Amino acid sequence: MVQVEQIFPSLTWRIRHEVMYPDRPFDFVKLKEDFEGIHFGLYADHKLTGVVSLFQEGTIYQFRKLAVLTAAQKMGYGAQLLQYVIDFCKIQKATKLWCNARVNAKEFYVKFGFQATDRIFSKDGLDFVIMELALNKIEEK
Repeated sequence: MVQVEQIFPSLTWRIRHEVMYPDRPFDFVKLKEDFEGIHFGLYADHKLTGVVSLFQEGTIYQFRKLAVLTAAQKMGYGAQLLQYVIDFCKIQKATKLWCNARVNAKEFYVKFGFQATDRIFSKDGLDFVIMELALNKIEEK
């Protein structure tokens, strides 16, 4: 049984740390904006298995720190979380959803309709590309 729910920011930190930055101090995975965002957790058999954080600026949303426990990867949980976020943004009438994707994960996002921009950067020893998904068009009056 798989279920996605909104969760407290602090529930994201353990999985972020374990999956994304295990060699860094625990506080490294905390974002200063965490308490302004919306956070979702994917529960597989009642165990928190994946997380993602969503931040809004007007009608544009950014998701950050999409992570699934290593033992549960390649089971479609990341795809379920991302689809949930896309659907949530559509309901919120978002016009665009974007992320800083690790370059080696770019193809994962392409499957959902995201397009790579020409904005590429390196941070903390990793290469990222900004990817965007156009959503609801603003209705003209």
